[in-house]
Amino acid sequence: MGLTMLFADHAYLPDGWRRNVLLRWDVAGSLTEVTPDTDAPACAARAAGPVLPGVPNLHSHAFQRAMAGLTEYRANASDSFWSWRDLMYRFALKITPDALAAIARWLYVEMLKCGYTSVCEFHYMHHAQDGSRYPQIEELGARVVGAARDAGIGITMLPVAYQFSGFGNKPPHDDQRRFINTPDGLLGLLDALRQAEPEHGALRYGVAPHSPRAVSEAGLRALLDCLPDDAPVHIHVAEQTAEVDDCVRAHGVRPVQWLLDRFDVGARWCLVHATHADAIETAALARSGAVAGLCLTTEANLGDGIFPAVDYLAHGGVIGIGSDSHASVDWRAELRLLEYGQRLANRVRNVLASDTRPYAADRLFNASLAGGAQASGRRIGALREGCRADWLVLDPDHPAIAEHESDAWLSGAVFAEHGDTPVRDVYTGGECVVRERCHRDQAAAYADYRAALAQLLC
Repeated sequence: MGLTMLFADHAYLPDGWRRNVLLRWDVAGSLTEVTPDTDAPACAARAAGPVLPGVPNLHSHAFQRAMAGLTEYRANASDSFWSWRDLMYRFALKITPDALAAIARWLYVEMLKCGYTSVCEFHYMHHAQDGSRYPQIEELGARVVGAARDAGIGITMLPVAYQFSGFGNKPPHDDQRRFINTPDGLLGLLDALRQAEPEHGALRYGVAPHSPRAVSEAGLRALLDCLPDDAPVHIHVAEQTAEVDDCVRAHGVRPVQWLLDRFDVGARWCLVHATHADAIETAALARSGAVAGLCLTTEANLGDGIFPAVDYLAHGGVIGIGSDSHASVDWRAELRLLEYGQRLANRVRNVLASDTRPYAADRLFNASLAGGAQASGRRIGALREGCRADWLVLDPDHPAIAEHESDAWLSGAVFAEHGDTPVRDVYTGGECVVRERCHRDQAAAYADYRAALAQLLC
């Protein structure tokens, strides 16, 4: 009673592709049975193609999806991440609660359609447009959580602690007024969110100290001291060389090392970007067990640099992928660019394959599932008993995989571009939210998104 089932001719289990797999899940949306090499029960629905675990997206700023494509012009002779950030701040000042809800809902629909089934939302817009507190301090965060619920995507909600504009506790700028919180204020916001919607199978809460430049050591300790020991902690670090230089001037040490020296950085931590970690930091970060949160399409869009993936993975480091500013919303693009960036830097092919995983796509897909699940703090990322019933179904007739043997399906999905996505159907918590490439709420979500854009861009 209360169980549902799906039979797949092919499914990607923790030990690779298996044949004739029966998936059963309960009313709470958790897998209760994953059985390969079995017969199909007469009452079981059949998957329309090969089944893959749903992909976790470990880093998102939802509101930035609405500005994708609007900053692709040279504002000055030295256009950079920092000039992009100024434009982003101005855009953020215009967003209303209704607009944020509409943008986030449409973004999450887009994520689901490409096969992301969970998201870690690094949410740092907290206050009204003039910087004042909303009567319900969780107003904007609750809108994002509600958007995820409406779209049907799992979410780890990470309210952002933002105290300062730079190293040395520099006062925040006026255009940062919607983000600023004391540690106590941020913890109060987190409590309000928990009361508004308690954690459940599709929802987890953590915290995101924005970056070493935006929180003090004391402020970060105050946050950590009041969190459950297993609550996810995400932080931007070493995305830009200027940030590294400023940290060295302020503290005499590079930012990744600053974190590792002062805090018990471990498995519940996700260090987003870590692009400019040096060799010592790279090895130490890998040993820590923390996740390096790589957002390749955003890092390329902003001109950040290339993460030292070869050395990091050689040291046993954990990685996951995110779409960050959402210049692109497609896990395949993130994995493709991760490998291609290393090819360009090293001038060889299949750089991130390994002796045990000779297919680069398979190695990176497995790594992103495990790292994304770890960063989310939720039981996701695998077709395994006890995990969330999240998966995607590939179109067996799509030219990226048609007529291929199963060991080449992921390579085709990631590296072969043939127009439409090969993702056909998507399930979260055992519910089909995308069928034949169409989300169940696609038309209404897009209409609301268009209305929000019209307001913001007028």
